[in-house]
Amino acid sequence: MKNKLFTTQNLVIMAMFSAILCVSAYLTITLPNGSHITLLNFTILLIALIFPARQGFCITLTWLLLGAVGVPVFAGGNAGLGYLFGNYGGYILGLLITPLVVPLLSGPKYQRFRATLATIFSVIMVDAIGMVQWMLLAHLGLREAFAAGFLSFIILDLVKACLAPQIAPVLRLVIHSNSPVE
Repeated sequence: MKNKLFTTQNLVIMAMFSAILCVSAYLTITLPNGSHITLLNFTILLIALIFPARQGFCITLTWLLLGAVGVPVFAGGNAGLGYLFGNYGGYILGLLITPLVVPLLSGPKYQRFRATLATIFSVIMVDAIGMVQWMLLAHLGLREAFAAGFLSFIILDLVKACLAPQIAPVLRLVIHSNSPVE
């Protein structure tokens, strides 16, 4: 059987979602500590729930590579390798592996409850990885890093994690109705 994951139609849809991901970085609220609350993680959760793992990873990797070469697609219009290896780079790493983790935990057949648990685990994982890198690079203590790098994000991230699985089935239906995905 021929691999239908990377047909021309699917590549166009994936490019469109990479563009949506780039735009979602600009929908942001800047916190007093200089960090940002964005729709990036919500968008990546949707991608992880809509696309097979390989496609979701490719979409997210495209976004990351665009940012790495200097296109301002990270939170707050940031870009470059300095951002990736800076205080917030751990969040980017977590977001990159989200499209692999969520489908693995969700299973092959879509079930909202299981998908919700997978997205909740994913946002906790992203915030924890991000917090650890921030703590190490900014030389923060665990308590300070936990307050600034985890607690300041987790509540809204959990809301996004619970909302994404409710929206994803409709988006899957629309996107995959004429697409040879899956």
